[in-house]
Amino acid sequence: MSSVLECRGVRKSFHDGDRELHVLQGVDLTVPEGQILAISGASGAGKSTLLHIMGTLDRPTSGDVLYGGEAVSRMGRGAVNRLRNDRIGFVFQFYHLLPEFTALENTMMPSLVRGMGRAQCRARAEELLGIVGLSERMTHKPGQLSGGEQQRVAIARALFNGPAVVLADEPTGNLDEQTGQGIVELLWNLNESAGVTLVMVTHDLGIAARAHRWIHLHEGVAHARA
Repeated sequence: MSSVLECRGVRKSFHDGDRELHVLQGVDLTVPEGQILAISGASGAGKSTLLHIMGTLDRPTSGDVLYGGEAVSRMGRGAVNRLRNDRIGFVFQFYHLLPEFTALENTMMPSLVRGMGRAQCRARAEELLGIVGLSERMTHKPGQLSGGEQQRVAIARALFNGPAVVLADEPTGNLDEQTGQGIVELLWNLNESAGVTLVMVTHDLGIAARAHRWIHLHEGVAHARA
C-alpha cells in the first residue's frame, strides 16, 4: 500500500523566554493511501503542531515531511504552496468560512481564487454540497447555518481540489455530541465510499479507536495504539 505522506524524525521546539520547549521529539509516522490516522494526546501535547507541520503550515525544527516520497524541505516556496493547494485539504475546529459568501461560494473559493471558471467551479461545488447533505442549503450564508452545517461546508471546501489527504484538527470540538457524531460519520463514509485519506486530531478516544491507525502523543513522542 503506497503512502500519501510520511513524517521522519520530526522535531519542533519553541522558545519561551529563557526556556526551550520541546513539543515534538522525533515523530515518525506513515499515512497510507485510503486510510484514516487518528492523533490523540493531552492538551499541549503537540497534536495541532504536528498537523500544521504535516500540512506545510509550519516547518519542523528538524526532520522532514514527505509527500509521495518527496521531501518538503527540498521544495521551493512556490512548490510548497502548490502542494498545499492541490494535495492537502484542511478542516479546522472553527470553520473559517467567509461570512459574506454563501455555502456554494465558500465551497468554490479554493479554485475561484486561482482563476478557475465560475461555471466549472459551481458544478463541482454543487456536487460536493450534495455529498455532504447540503443540497437545500447552498444559497445560505454561514450566519444562516448551524455549526454542523458550517462544518459540512468546510469539509466540502476541503475536498474541492481532490486532495491526496484531508487534515482535520478537532473537527467536532466546537459541536455538541450528536452533531459531532454526524460529522464523524460523514468523514468515515467519505473514506469508505470515496477513499478519502484522513488524518484526524481528536481528544475523543472512542473516535480514535475507530481509525485504521492511531497514535497517541505523550511528551513529544508518538506511541502507536492501533
